Amino acid sequence: MFSCLIWMFVLLCSSIADENSVRDADIFPSSPEIERGSTLKLFCVLGKRYAPHRNASHIIWKLNHELIAQENYNIVNETVSSITIHNFTYSKAHVKCFTKYLGKEQLLVHTEVKSGFPPDTPGNISCIYYFDAELTCTWTSGRETNLTTNYTLYRKLMTEGGVVLPNTEDSCQSKTESCSFYYPDTPYSSYFCFQVKAENVLGEASSDCVHIPMEKIEKFEPPEILSVKKTTGIKQLLTVTWKMPEKIIPSQNLTCQVQYRNLYSNSSEFVTVQLNSTEKTGSCNLTGLWDSTEYSVAIRCISCVSVFWSEWSRGKTASTEEKAPSEKVDLWRVIESSHSTGNRSVHLMWKPLNSFPPSGRILGYKIQYFPEKNTALKMTNISTDEKIILLLNEEAYIISITAYNSAGNSPEAILRIPPTDEKTSQIIETVRTFTMNEEVVVEWIASEPAVTEYVVEWYEELETDPFGRSWQYVSNSTNWKTNKKNFKPFICYNISVYPLCGNKVAAPYSIQTYVQEKKPSEGPVADAGIPGKNEVTIKWKEISKDKRNGFITNYTIFYKSEDGKELNETVNSDVLQYRLKSLQANTQYTVYIMASNEAGGTSGEPKIFKTLKFNKEDVIFIALPIGLSMLFLLGLWITCILKKHAFKKVCWPDIPNPAESIAVEWPLDASMGVTPEAKTIDFEDISVLEHCSPEESQEGSLLMNCGDHVSECPDTNTKGMINRNKKILYNEENEVAKCFSPSMPYIITDQDIRSQMPSALIPAKEIQPIEMLEDDLCESQQTSIKNEESGDEEVLKLEDFSEKALFNPYLKNSVKTREFLISENLPEHSKNEPKSQSTVLPPFQQNVAGQSYVTLDMFGLATAH
Repeated sequence: MFSCLIWMFVLLCSSIADENSVRDADIFPSSPEIERGSTLKLFCVLGKRYAPHRNASHIIWKLNHELIAQENYNIVNETVSSITIHNFTYSKAHVKCFTKYLGKEQLLVHTEVKSGFPPDTPGNISCIYYFDAELTCTWTSGRETNLTTNYTLYRKLMTEGGVVLPNTEDSCQSKTESCSFYYPDTPYSSYFCFQVKAENVLGEASSDCVHIPMEKIEKFEPPEILSVKKTTGIKQLLTVTWKMPEKIIPSQNLTCQVQYRNLYSNSSEFVTVQLNSTEKTGSCNLTGLWDSTEYSVAIRCISCVSVFWSEWSRGKTASTEEKAPSEKVDLWRVIESSHSTGNRSVHLMWKPLNSFPPSGRILGYKIQYFPEKNTALKMTNISTDEKIILLLNEEAYIISITAYNSAGNSPEAILRIPPTDEKTSQIIETVRTFTMNEEVVVEWIASEPAVTEYVVEWYEELETDPFGRSWQYVSNSTNWKTNKKNFKPFICYNISVYPLCGNKVAAPYSIQTYVQEKKPSEGPVADAGIPGKNEVTIKWKEISKDKRNGFITNYTIFYKSEDGKELNETVNSDVLQYRLKSLQANTQYTVYIMASNEAGGTSGEPKIFKTLKFNKEDVIFIALPIGLSMLFLLGLWITCILKKHAFKKVCWPDIPNPAESIAVEWPLDASMGVTPEAKTIDFEDISVLEHCSPEESQEGSLLMNCGDHVSECPDTNTKGMINRNKKILYNEENEVAKCFSPSMPYIITDQDIRSQMPSALIPAKEIQPIEMLEDDLCESQQTSIKNEESGDEEVLKLEDFSEKALFNPYLKNSVKTREFLISENLPEHSKNEPKSQSTVLPPFQQNVAGQSYVTLDMFGLATAH
């Protein structure tokens, strides 16, 4: 019967789909909800769009993207295919209908399937009643159905015997486990019972009707605190006043609970206060409180027959009566050096009072100070801050500070400022610090056990503000511990321990420490300076303190040539320069420095330098011989300059110059005219006779001829040489010198005449004869007379010379007679002169370049008889 109904339903759906559906396919039933573990059956119906190419045999099914096995398929007709899934345990799943045609899948339609359970019987019904406001009940639903479940709450009126009266129920619906009735549907009665029904697609379940009296479930709004205040003149007491809410079931006694706690504590205390039904307000006194302490107060109330307290009221705070501070301030000082005026700045600082409980709000601090030797000069300052600077002279001072509030002053904190010239002993021998279990520990050893109080002071090394220091007093101990969080990592701290001897502070012992280190933030910068040949001095500066991040333990110098191996040298942290040795000459090096601490090392920027090719010693070894040689040559040159005459006599003895001979006066050539034809003569015009012995007659003839010739030019002198560019040769026809040296005749240059050095002798074959007119000779002699007047030389007269002209033995190769040949090229008047007449040679010009004359090695003239 059931199967027939299903088939009829399918056929009906198919016909409807064929005639009316505009979709391509449908799935039935849509979004089904079934009991978990049961069998699921679905139908997929094709539309007309797919006929006749596709039919139900082309339909495939998938469950959550997984293909369902073919044995679960069932083809109802050409357009309808069904699927059957046994023991469906998915809480939620998607079933999809596809067509598969020519190897391609096409989604037709899909649906979501849920499985769950029928509802359990609701239980644990409870309600809360707000008078004339709201009635809310809650329950438990049992196991989760995983399906949409609806709940209905029934409120029924019953008799004292427990019989439910008909037509007296009210209900409310909910999809959760609670439901509420609201005013005015909230009448008060002691005879209500409450029932809950749960239902879903799989079934329904109802609870019993539970009797709940309304007065037992009453809960009202929290009371309102009117005031919390202290009573003047009464310490450690606060009075609390509150107001009850208006919506409360009448004729019910109430109980209120007052909660209070101080703001320094996490625990609270309670006071219970009873109120009758007629009292609309309540009050109580809180006693045994702390002085000058702020308290927070809250209140809640409950009906005497109810089980529900109201919520806590909004809290309110107040402070108890103050009293004078009971403890002295924690005082310390930092003394600066004396100024040029003799005054010094004393920085006083103190901590807030840490007494517990506190004495109240501090209004200010009173500072009094006076010289130790003159208490009458007491001065007073008032400060609201916890620090002050006093300008004191170099004397010892006593300083006291008290904190005050509205109730009075605290005890005095006294501190002595020593005079500037006071010397204190070193009581503390050593101090060390270390970290243990997240704590910084400072330990010290004192030489005087009688000292039992110390002050530990610490601050950052780069801290310049004296008020930035921290301190703590330590009594009856030689170690101090504090949390590691009180110190910053990678920062250097100065820690000092001061012994206290009464009101005197002895000499401190100070050290530096890092709580935590890391490698330096930067490395040192190397400076190679001026390199040598095989060494260089590397210098560097210390890393700035804020970049060290720990104590520098050493420096490492790394250096490397262009193609060499990197080497290194390590030095202590107090060394800031190092000499690298055994370097290669004329080589480029790269150097950098690494600074290291306990956490690691950091290198600085590399620097490049090049060693020298020569060092100072090499330069000295090269320059010294050169310098000595130059000094030697300079000394030799100076000696030659100073001793040139002695060297000249030894090396170059004076040789008489024929032009300066006193044996005869030479005619001047300055006034002699020379014809162009006489300027040059052939070498063949000069004849040199062979050597012969001297004859007296020839000597006399020579002297006589010279005398005759001089008589024709009476004013002729042998001095004053002019017209240096002409070379003149005189020859006497038919007169020949008969006594010559056997050596070859030479030419004496004017350069040799200038320097009066031995003649540079040039073979006579290089001489070119010169022709000269007599008139030119006379003119030359006249010019020589003018030169004589200038005083250049002394002229000897011929007659004086004839008496004195003896044979000079110094002229070893001298001749007694000198005769000259007359060239055929001379003018006729010169050739026609008497042969017995001698021709006088013109004096050779001095200092005239290229001047030439013919001479034998030496000659001499005999004295005329």
